[in-house]
Amino acid sequence: MTPPHKTIVFDLDGTLVDSLPDIIASFQYGFVSMGLPAPTDEEVRPLIGHPLEAMYAHFVPAHAASLCVIYREHYARNFVNRSRPYPGVVELLRTLRERGYKLAIATTKRTDMARRFVEALGMMPAVDYVQGTDGFPHKPAPDVIHRALGGLGRAEGLWMVGDTTHDIQAGRAAGLRTYAVTWGNHDAELLATATPDELQPDLGRLLEHLPPLPRS
Repeated sequence: MTPPHKTIVFDLDGTLVDSLPDIIASFQYGFVSMGLPAPTDEEVRPLIGHPLEAMYAHFVPAHAASLCVIYREHYARNFVNRSRPYPGVVELLRTLRERGYKLAIATTKRTDMARRFVEALGMMPAVDYVQGTDGFPHKPAPDVIHRALGGLGRAEGLWMVGDTTHDIQAGRAAGLRTYAVTWGNHDAELLATATPDELQPDLGRLLEHLPPLPRS
């Protein structure tokens, strides 16, 4: 029997891609379009990674559903205005694949939007599977990680890489080692509360844990 694919799972926003400016701008757009006071960047940023409706409910529960509709329409037209992969990310992904690893993305974005986003940034050739969160529990539940691994067939998850405590908690719940990067949404102090196996300012150390796999 063919052995399972050794797989690394990555969060998307704030981990592989610096997408926060576009997300925050679209989040705030809904408030303005409805004549509501818009929260500041600093107020929105800690909520990124939560389900969209929960983010809006934090500010205006009565309008959360309507704001979600506005956000999705606006974001779909503006999602790569300023979003770019973090420095060195695409090269790192290519190196891991050359070393024999499978790479999956597990994100809170809906799957259709996540795949459009990855494709628009030219990153689809660098990964093997993109899984969003569609009608099942969000991180810190491990469901999206399990589905990402399942999408690759027989896959053995090794690491979950993310930028929030929810990513780290979800990775641990899925039985993976966890790697937290501090360049995204949660700072090092907050990430440390989730006790990741690695807490780093970039993804460089990940390569030290993942030497080339033996060729079959």
